[in-house]
Amino acid sequence: MDWDKLKTFHAAAEAGSLTGAAEALNLSQSAVSRQISALETDMGIKLFHRHARGLIVTEPGRILHETTRQVSTQITFAEVQVQDCRDEPSGLLRVTAPTALGALWIAPRLTRFKAMYPSINLRLIFVDNELDLANLEADCAVRPWASSQNDLIQRKVMEVPQHLYGSEAYFARLGEPKSLADLDSGKHDLITYGPRKHAPLPNLNWILDIGRSEQQGPRKPAIEINTINGMVKLAEAGLGLTGLPDYVARENAMLKPVLPDLLGPPFEIFFVYPNELKGSRRIAAFREFLMLEIKNWDVAQL
Repeated sequence: MDWDKLKTFHAAAEAGSLTGAAEALNLSQSAVSRQISALETDMGIKLFHRHARGLIVTEPGRILHETTRQVSTQITFAEVQVQDCRDEPSGLLRVTAPTALGALWIAPRLTRFKAMYPSINLRLIFVDNELDLANLEADCAVRPWASSQNDLIQRKVMEVPQHLYGSEAYFARLGEPKSLADLDSGKHDLITYGPRKHAPLPNLNWILDIGRSEQQGPRKPAIEINTINGMVKLAEAGLGLTGLPDYVARENAMLKPVLPDLLGPPFEIFFVYPNELKGSRRIAAFREFLMLEIKNWDVAQL
């Protein structure tokens, strides 16, 4: 079987559409369609059902897709290993992290990484779901949870405390609480993540429960929003107090800790990568950079 045709089939099966495959391969949609039709003719079997909303893989197509996925992964691993034969770390490094951790803590520090390793090209994938590192959807991950996948190397790199934060705009409007009991008085507004069960970090809405008995139940938020960055922006605007991981809020000049002795439940950050990339110089370079940044950040918080 012709690998160019198989590669086109694989891209179409992954994307679920000719348009998506064309974008992934930088080809025209008609070229993708011709290659898939030629592969179906060569094999004498239908690989896709075509309909208005895209492509549906047939049963023979599903079997072929499982094989092309394995081959594609092995080729990617081979490319990584070849790139790491160079003396200087270089080539593409794909880093994934949750949106808030990536955008608010990792991204602002990458100027230093690029200065240290100018030949490494970064692709940042900031999403709140867990990408499949074993199938190389990314090369490494920085995550506030332990990985659920096998065949991955993970290392705890940081423990993150959480505190309650507010802005001067809020204090001018409703004052600053002096005790946990003040939050139960009805005089203060809380901003939380919602829906709560979809929160991307463990115990993100701790401020609703801390100091409350089972009979009392959780506090009621004034505003719920479905992004951590949105929680930050609402707090900056003075619309409420919000519980945040310290890496999100401590470097924000507009936010001030409220009840600083009140500590939310801490959580751990892990650096994760596939076992097959344990010798990668790019992975090692990013891991060492990350550890240095964490050390400097920890010292700055003292």
